[in-house]
Amino acid sequence: MTRRVPVGRQIAVAVALLVAVAAIAIGGSFATAGNVDGWYADIDKVPWHPPGWLFGPVWSVMYVLIAASGFVLWRRTAADGRAWDPALTVYVVQLALNAAWTPIFFAGYPLIGEAAWWIALGVILALIVSVVVLMGFDTIRSKTAGWLLAPYLIWLLFASTLNVGVVALN
Repeated sequence: MTRRVPVGRQIAVAVALLVAVAAIAIGGSFATAGNVDGWYADIDKVPWHPPGWLFGPVWSVMYVLIAASGFVLWRRTAADGRAWDPALTVYVVQLALNAAWTPIFFAGYPLIGEAAWWIALGVILALIVSVVVLMGFDTIRSKTAGWLLAPYLIWLLFASTLNVGVVALN
């Protein structure tokens, strides 16, 4: 039985999700500050590495899609009369992994050296797996939530090649 979710609650959850992904984005920008124009500018990168200006707009779109997917998934769960769903747990896990990658890769390198790149590679691979699992859950719960994550998965696969390139070339 589908329940009607109060609009006020929907707005509160949507805002909370947008705030969460904005906090991840802001945390990532703190981690990259000083590093992108510092050590990262001087290392070897793969030939398909995009220009630096592209990352901000792409990640902004990705974060909106991540928040929208989480909202759609939460709303389906709430409409089904459930307080929580295992897919929401996977959603939170992928958010945590997403939040961890940038500080590990960028801010970690000055602290622990090349090991940070390897750890970040493990994190991004775990992130890819979590997004694939989440999309699998979403095919059952809400196809819309899953499709909203498709560009994110594609970007993560691409970003992982950049991480591998840094490891291999340096």
